[in-house]
Amino acid sequence: MQAREDSVLDHVLPADEVTSALLALADWAETYLLNINVLIQVGLIVGALVPAIIFGPRLRRLIDGQLTSRARTPFLIRLSGALAELATPIALYLTLTVIRIGLGSAGQPMDWVAAAIALMNAWILVRVVTLVIRSRFWSRLAFYIAWPIAALDAFGMLGPVIEQMRDLAIPLGQGEGGHPIQFSLLDVIRTLFYFALLFWGATTLSRVLQQRLEKVEELSPSLKAMISKILNIALPLIALVIALQVAGFNLATLAVFSGAVGLGIGLGLQRIASNFIAGFTLIADRSIKPGDVIEIDNTFGWVTAMQARYVAIRTRDGTEILIPNDRFITEGVTNWSRSDKFVRLHAPFGVAYGTEDLRLVQKLAMEAAAATGRVVEAPAPVCNLVEYGDSSVNFDLRFWITDPQNGMANVRSEVLMGLWERLKENGIQIPFPQRDIHVRTWNEPPSPRG
Repeated sequence: MQAREDSVLDHVLPADEVTSALLALADWAETYLLNINVLIQVGLIVGALVPAIIFGPRLRRLIDGQLTSRARTPFLIRLSGALAELATPIALYLTLTVIRIGLGSAGQPMDWVAAAIALMNAWILVRVVTLVIRSRFWSRLAFYIAWPIAALDAFGMLGPVIEQMRDLAIPLGQGEGGHPIQFSLLDVIRTLFYFALLFWGATTLSRVLQQRLEKVEELSPSLKAMISKILNIALPLIALVIALQVAGFNLATLAVFSGAVGLGIGLGLQRIASNFIAGFTLIADRSIKPGDVIEIDNTFGWVTAMQARYVAIRTRDGTEILIPNDRFITEGVTNWSRSDKFVRLHAPFGVAYGTEDLRLVQKLAMEAAAATGRVVEAPAPVCNLVEYGDSSVNFDLRFWITDPQNGMANVRSEVLMGLWERLKENGIQIPFPQRDIHVRTWNEPPSPRG
């Protein structure tokens, strides 16, 4: 019975193979871990912590005194602060670099020291990106890019991995002289990396240029909006072209995809292209511009920004509504301040038929409008009798204002409140709807029995 159990155990877990694996593992550990060279390098790595801890605070004071105190822009202030915070890791990195140079000069192995330097380099890079940019996306991107590259480089696998990615290529035809044109996985990664950096630089440059444009008083708001729109479109495209060129992509091969791209724009991107064109049309004909008070589809507010795809309108409620550009072309828009800011408002009201002096009503209405602060003196307010209604004699009070961006319902409310007070002081009634009922026949109800 014991012999049978031993045979089953040998079948499931062969003793010879297990022994061979353990011996191979022991040989590898003895060769790569337990030799004198590895122990020396590990000892040097641990010993490098001592000068790093000693010189780290001094390096921090040096950075604070020479960089942080002289930084003027927010980016340089954050960069110097990040370097000061990472002073001790930087000191450790410099110490390991000196040790590596010393081992290399003496002709001694330095694989473990080089691996430690690569990992420290990646960690410092990730921390700098996190502290300077303060963006969760860029921090994660730096983490998932820097650490794998450092780990592969530390274990000597970066070169073979790069060769494998270079072999995974997509043929794109033939170039001059019949040479094949290929775009490999390595080219894709390089292009994305270059484009991310260049796109961040283009976005930063566009933001800086737009801030400078806002300070130029000689340019009209519509021209500023057009230049800003061009920058928002042109700079990212330039960044993409430069990234493709740096990665070695032949731009002539893009002609292969021009037909497909044109079809995609015609079918799927029709509305987006329409908004882009409508945006430039709005700026070119100056129908609206930032700061104008407009009304479109019962939405009243003033234009705060004109982007490539939409116009931002801030309402009196404090909300910001984004309206696509093509709606301004197809549906039309009421611009209360395009040519000038003189706007005439209407405040209709009615008085009872028993009112004896209707001209007094006109006078009181015009006085109420003129007494309101935002109503201009010239043209003066006018009150006209417009109709004899079912329940009242109806008037239309008209007055002018010059600041429609401050709202129109509020000034109309002030005028009507003042009119109510004056009519009440003079005993003039504002009636509510009334109906007279005439009964032609009346049948007496039958008397109850009993």
